[in-house]
Amino acid sequence: MVKSMRSSMMWKITTYLKVFYDKFKITILNNKKRAEKEKSKRNEYQEWINKYDKINSKKIEEIRFKVCNFRNKPVISIILPFYNSNMKFLKLAIKSVENQLYPYWQLCIAGDASIDPNIRRMLAKHASKDGRIKIAYREKNGHISEASNTALSIADGEWIALFDHDDLLAQNALYEVACAISKNPEALLIYSDEDKIDERGNRFDPHFKSDWNPDLFLSQNYICHLATIHKSVVDKIQGFRTGVEGSQDYDLILRCLHHLKHGQIHHIPKILYHWRAGSGSTAMDPDTKNYTTEAGIKALKDYLEKRGVDAKVEQGSLPNTYKVKYPLPKPEPLVSIIIPTRDQFELTRKCISSILTKTIYKNYEIIIIDNESRDIKTIEYLAKLKHENENIKVISYIGEFNYSAINNYAVNFISGKIIGLLNNDIEVISPNWLSVMVSHAIRQEIGCVGAKLFYSDGRIQHAGVILGIGGVAGHSHKKSNCNDPGYFRRLQLTQNLSAVTAACLVVRREVYNLVGGFDEDNLKIAFNDVDLCLKVREAGYRNVWTPYAELYHHESASRGYEDTPEKQSRFQKEVNHMIIRWGEILSKDPYYNPNLTLEKEDFSIANN
Repeated sequence: MVKSMRSSMMWKITTYLKVFYDKFKITILNNKKRAEKEKSKRNEYQEWINKYDKINSKKIEEIRFKVCNFRNKPVISIILPFYNSNMKFLKLAIKSVENQLYPYWQLCIAGDASIDPNIRRMLAKHASKDGRIKIAYREKNGHISEASNTALSIADGEWIALFDHDDLLAQNALYEVACAISKNPEALLIYSDEDKIDERGNRFDPHFKSDWNPDLFLSQNYICHLATIHKSVVDKIQGFRTGVEGSQDYDLILRCLHHLKHGQIHHIPKILYHWRAGSGSTAMDPDTKNYTTEAGIKALKDYLEKRGVDAKVEQGSLPNTYKVKYPLPKPEPLVSIIIPTRDQFELTRKCISSILTKTIYKNYEIIIIDNESRDIKTIEYLAKLKHENENIKVISYIGEFNYSAINNYAVNFISGKIIGLLNNDIEVISPNWLSVMVSHAIRQEIGCVGAKLFYSDGRIQHAGVILGIGGVAGHSHKKSNCNDPGYFRRLQLTQNLSAVTAACLVVRREVYNLVGGFDEDNLKIAFNDVDLCLKVREAGYRNVWTPYAELYHHESASRGYEDTPEKQSRFQKEVNHMIIRWGEILSKDPYYNPNLTLEKEDFSIANN
């Protein structure tokens, strides 16, 4: 018996060691894959730098000539607070300012009761050589907000630029800002793209940003660096606020927004700022400073309260991200969910069943548009649905399949003030999907609202539409893994996008009617949703995509692919119509970036 017990124990130990070894082996392989992927990305970015981001002597001469001929030469005051900084990195930061090709700057340095005498001597040496460098020392430590205000107090420039004590400015940074000021005289807030730089001076992880994206900014501070603000606006809000240290820049910009219009915020799609990523820095690991998320939540709550927006703010799924929850009115507005179908009993049944059993939003009706179903199971199922559910209508549509015409026709039979467009190959995942989408659709400035859709295998099918991909438009992050955070977390953040798919789209009826609904003459099958969203955007509304409404989209399961000469001919006509109708707009998506590829849907760098 003892022998048997020993044998059993040895078996358990062996099994445990095998499981442990297998897990360890998988971890090593995954880490190796990640390292190889990161190395590939760094190499790709270095190739981009060599092609597009090198400033040679000829370019320097050209910039200096242009600066001499600037009609307006605004002084830009760079705000640099520090506390017991690494002297090597602080010196490099200052050097990057001294090397600016635009000479009309002022560097305002504030030491927050910093005691290192070597730093003081180094700063004094720089100031003695260049009168544009001004230094103030605080006797009492007040942390970064008060130190920044001290730096502000010695600033004389028309513009204020925010600068961290260990980061670097690109040599052409202030020149590009001055150009933007000259070309956009209405601008009051200007920001650029940025990357990270390690302790050895290697650049990596470029952030090619969206143009002004209000809902994305309420989800995270994507503006970050380089942010330049007109001093009159900073003076109006009385500078930095204490109590939000860690997210003081985010709070500053949020409070500036009270005094800015959309057209006064300008984005420079160029890497002008290098964010130092060392051990323990937020640039390297956002988890290292959890208090920054709490400070960001406070700043965002205060901003929304001052705006009179009744909304709750929670931490997002990742550090330094936020989830703004807009309330639903009581009673909830009636939503009319339109679902076109023809036969496809199993798909349609799964779609309707998932809505009825999972959706927590109560006030909705379902309008099923039956486009000449012939399958007896489908016909019987639709009849049963209509008989057993007061909130389900089945409307017959006679004629060839024309997605645009079918949905426009269906709108004549709805009772709700809000339209929900749904494909019959959609299946609900998150019970609050409709609640979340309606909470955005009822915001007066919002037009179309899109959801996060998954393929049957769990990969991303839709996370919004990017214009220009493939010639007209493509799906953001298509085929990414379900747990992938996306490009700078965009798969996890509510944001504005040019368009969303009508496979699952919510919009107010008044907005839909205002733009004339779908184009049923020119866009019978493809791109009708992109066209609709662009018409809505043209009418002055913002379109929103939310990651908090999750559904499966068993794409093309009901209507198939463009796999016949007839379908391909029709598709090409629709492509041509979109190009004629929208022209250059398709190649200049404000919510994307000209430095990102239009050949793929993965936000990779354009290297051609």
